[in-house]
Amino acid sequence: MDARALAADFDLERLTPEFYVNPYPTYHALRETHPVKRMPNGSYFLTRYDDLVTAYKNTRAFSSDKKKEFAPKYGASLLYEHHTTSLVFNDPPIHTRVRRLIMGALSPRAIAEMEGDLVQLVDRLLDDIAGKRSFDLIGDFAAAIPIEVIGNLLDVPHDEREPLRDWSLAILGALEPVIGEAAFARGNNAVKDFLAYLEVLVERRRGRPGNPERDVLTRLIQGEADGEKLTEKELLHNCIFLLNAGHETTTNLIGNGLVALSEHPDQKQRLIAHPDMIKTAVEEMLRYESSNQLGNRMTVEPVELGGLALPAGTPVTLCIGAANRDPAQFPDPERFDIGRTPNRHLAFATGAHQCAGMALARLEGAIAISHFLARFPDYALDGEPVRGGRVRFRGFLSVPCATNA
Repeated sequence: MDARALAADFDLERLTPEFYVNPYPTYHALRETHPVKRMPNGSYFLTRYDDLVTAYKNTRAFSSDKKKEFAPKYGASLLYEHHTTSLVFNDPPIHTRVRRLIMGALSPRAIAEMEGDLVQLVDRLLDDIAGKRSFDLIGDFAAAIPIEVIGNLLDVPHDEREPLRDWSLAILGALEPVIGEAAFARGNNAVKDFLAYLEVLVERRRGRPGNPERDVLTRLIQGEADGEKLTEKELLHNCIFLLNAGHETTTNLIGNGLVALSEHPDQKQRLIAHPDMIKTAVEEMLRYESSNQLGNRMTVEPVELGGLALPAGTPVTLCIGAANRDPAQFPDPERFDIGRTPNRHLAFATGAHQCAGMALARLEGAIAISHFLARFPDYALDGEPVRGGRVRFRGFLSVPCATNA
């Protein structure tokens, strides 16, 4: 199918199996022929880098508040309550207040202090893998790292962390453009169970506060020095958001990155030979296979994009995966180049809603991938990887691997 026909037929609510495997030919076609594409449901789909930056930075015209958009999708459900209360789906002043509290516990000093524990965690997981010939790159390694990191940030007892990953996958899975009854029910049940657990955890923490410099939950409970605090609902739902935001995206970064290296042996050998390139390598992994592929905004005043007039109240999808391969910003964008500079990708968005935990995600990715490569330089895929089957979050559910040690 030629690019114009591919773009003309694209409907975010009717995606093909081929698209889930590899969306980039479609993104290329859209960017070239329909960069501001009107969907059958009346929303618009943006694929150019500059258009996404405009939407991210013009917070006056493009709102992050999802109440209007999510009401018909979720109704009066716990999923609606969660996704309209969490940090990422709100505008100031709620967004500003919550972000300031979270960022206080994610300062450069606080993140630097996490490095030693993170190295120990990664090396312990690698020790476990070393005892096997075959292992699952996701379940045995990539997914285990952010669960422990976010669990530590909230000081969740280790023996209470087992359900966190499944809750996260169910809640984030409900953000897909179209969900069935089963996914809707799983998402709601996950929110219900997570809230019930957090109510107990918060009550315990109120009785025995932790160090607010390192314990995000204690910091959120106590609020700022000037007395500004979150409501109980804001507190609980933003704890859920912290786990979800820090879990799947970082899992995807590590999994996508190691699979990309396996598929590009020249770049894998380059990184093994030059381990000091890990920082630029992580940035390229974030660009090339963005963990989070889609964002959303709602216009609150008339705007013009690509020569098209969008009235107030227009839902807009920001395609991060397409923008991060825009040749107007990235020379030879389909090439995976671990030394690419500059690399101003949008994997963490930009502007007021730029990811609050991006420095921590970069640290997790750098330590996990560099230590993995140093330990298992000859690793190889040992079967067909299983994609997550989602368009918003791009990653793998399972990646069979062999250490070849």
